[in-house]
Amino acid sequence: MRRTFTDLHVYADLRSADTAKFLSKAAELGYTLVAVSLPPTQLTQQVEALRKLASTFNLDAAVRVDLKPRSTGELTQSLRRLRRKCEVIAVTCESKEVARQAAKDRRVDLLNFQSFDSRRRFFDHAEAELARQGLAALEVDVAHLLMVSGSARVRLLACLRREVQLAKAFNVPIILSSGAPNPRLLRKPREMAALASLFSLGEMEALDAVSTNPAGIVKRNREKLSPEFVAPGIRLIKEGKDC
Repeated sequence: MRRTFTDLHVYADLRSADTAKFLSKAAELGYTLVAVSLPPTQLTQQVEALRKLASTFNLDAAVRVDLKPRSTGELTQSLRRLRRKCEVIAVTCESKEVARQAAKDRRVDLLNFQSFDSRRRFFDHAEAELARQGLAALEVDVAHLLMVSGSARVRLLACLRREVQLAKAFNVPIILSSGAPNPRLLRKPREMAALASLFSLGEMEALDAVSTNPAGIVKRNREKLSPEFVAPGIRLIKEGKDC
């Protein structure tokens, strides 16, 4: 089976020439779809420019927003304001309260934990159970592994092994993203999958995490953002007096 690969987490500033380098590099490495993290305040101005630039490299570009709410109220307010404006919403969970709310809110696509301190990473049994009932997936940014070494890398790998095992036990989808702040940290999809063996993802599971799992999130949300969408499983085919 031929796979098409997706990177759901690329940082880029459309005011910088690095964006073209990012997209060119992603296409060269074998990706067909990338999600670019844009500032929430600049979505309207930058979406069309992003898609046009990506098309020059034969890439499909999705719009992503990374939320770092300080409270559950701030998270809920941001989701209400942004859910209809972008295809991917990730929440960086920096408190247990925010992590719990993000896991159970069906408007959240990705749960992201960035701390190297296991006590500040809140993906536990309760979190996994809430994520299973919602739609959120666990996202692993490979760039974090590449940017640290020594004891910090050992601690991060230990956290990732525990979290991945929990996600698999509760059937929470796992997403492997680059999380790359610059083009030099982008890696080929199969290289990303190979790195995942360090934290207990099997070969096929890891390949799904850079192909079908992330692509499925974008497809699901594009369907919901379509004018023809009515409800899950219901689409408007035609309207008018003769219907």
